[in-house]
Amino acid sequence: MHLFDEYYKNNNLLTRVDVRIKLILTFSLLVMVLCSNGIIFPLFIAMLCIVLCKFIDIPSRVMLIRFSEPLFIAAMLLFLKFFFTGHEPLFCVSIAGIDIVGYKDGLMEGIRLSSRIIGAVSLIALAGFSSPFTDIITGLSWFKIPSQFVDLLMITYRYIFVLFEDAGVIYNAQKNRLGYSSIRSGLSSFGTLSGELIIRAFDRSQITTQAMFQRGYTGNMPVGHSASFKINEVAIAVVIIFAAGVLWKIM
Repeated sequence: MHLFDEYYKNNNLLTRVDVRIKLILTFSLLVMVLCSNGIIFPLFIAMLCIVLCKFIDIPSRVMLIRFSEPLFIAAMLLFLKFFFTGHEPLFCVSIAGIDIVGYKDGLMEGIRLSSRIIGAVSLIALAGFSSPFTDIITGLSWFKIPSQFVDLLMITYRYIFVLFEDAGVIYNAQKNRLGYSSIRSGLSSFGTLSGELIIRAFDRSQITTQAMFQRGYTGNMPVGHSASFKINEVAIAVVIIFAAGVLWKIM
């Protein structure tokens, strides 16, 4: 678990900000990014978030891993939009009797959607890097998010690491028995690993449910209490939201 939560422990200006302020800023900017009609504002937000991640000393390797899946999705979306949607041909290439057409309007739409994905993921990543999960849960509770949703987040967060450790144990056991010595055996071993994790997740869910009710669970888990807002943080948040709104309007 240490690999996932060590970065917010860096004591700097951003990590000391009240998590509720960060949640408000994240949600406000997220709405602007998703509602943006252009590509400049989402990409500007993405660049700003990346700079802030470097400011709080997030390693480039960790950032690359965190952004790899969203970037792949954005690239695939751009590819599909470019070649399969649109009405204005940008180019046409014939390969083995098959016409491959790239569409200008499809390309622009793909770039817009991809920029929104990158901007939104950057905001979520920055919030996660700069805040411990327990503080985020406390902030969500303060905003009166349904307790069932908060409890589910807490349990899911806990068992992500449990299953991650189980996967590591199974993988090492398979590797020591030459389970990944070839492509065929590797695929078979990976299928076995995936099936075993699904079975363990189901078993653990049953055990956890029984244990929670035996310990008096009534539908609400205790969470921490939030301190009072700091006036200077609230004022800065209002200025940032206002400035972002102006940029969103003109971009």
